[in-house]
Amino acid sequence: MPLNFTGFVIVKSMNEISHIFTFLDYAGTFVFAATGAFAAAKKKHDIIAFCFFAAITGVGGGTLRDLLIGAPVFWINQPAYIAISIFAACFVWVLGRVVWKFDILLWLDAIGLAAFCVVGANKAMSFGVSPLNCIIMGIISAVVGGIIRDVLANQQNMLLRREIYITAALVGASSFVILSVFNIGFWISAIIAFTLALSLRAAAIIYGLTLPGFNKRVE
Repeated sequence: MPLNFTGFVIVKSMNEISHIFTFLDYAGTFVFAATGAFAAAKKKHDIIAFCFFAAITGVGGGTLRDLLIGAPVFWINQPAYIAISIFAACFVWVLGRVVWKFDILLWLDAIGLAAFCVVGANKAMSFGVSPLNCIIMGIISAVVGGIIRDVLANQQNMLLRREIYITAALVGASSFVILSVFNIGFWISAIIAFTLALSLRAAAIIYGLTLPGFNKRVE
């Protein structure tokens, strides 16, 4: 494999990711878009606002990532992502609160986060971005859409919550990049990183895990 200027192996391009990983990307988009539509539902917005919230949540992180690394914004030439977001908005509009009585959304969100942190880091690496910034791009891909959603909905965003969420994306993206630096195969790196991110997020969901907070007195 060719090496980039930082000296680590460039992993396979996004076009070489298998169908199952693409499915996870689409599934994650749907789930994050649905959470955006749900935020619109809680504010009693109309269907247009539903679609806007869904789209910006579903593709927001990947859009910022692509702009930062100088890549063509992925959904411009792949309209399926916007179509999925609109479908998610209509899904929430039609079914309303019926679909939110179960924890399935929370778990699908965790799966989407685990997939996106790897997909984002991998895309950054394919564009020759340095290892540290690849990790950052993985985190951005996984969490920025949700942060934008929370800001627009005027609700507490992920940066202000104690629960482990962004940390899971950090662990997943970091492990993928580190394993890739040491020339570990793409699929081994991706599976390990995905599993670590999902496991950490799952533990946070089940056991309410949080990182230690600052406990010093501030005058």
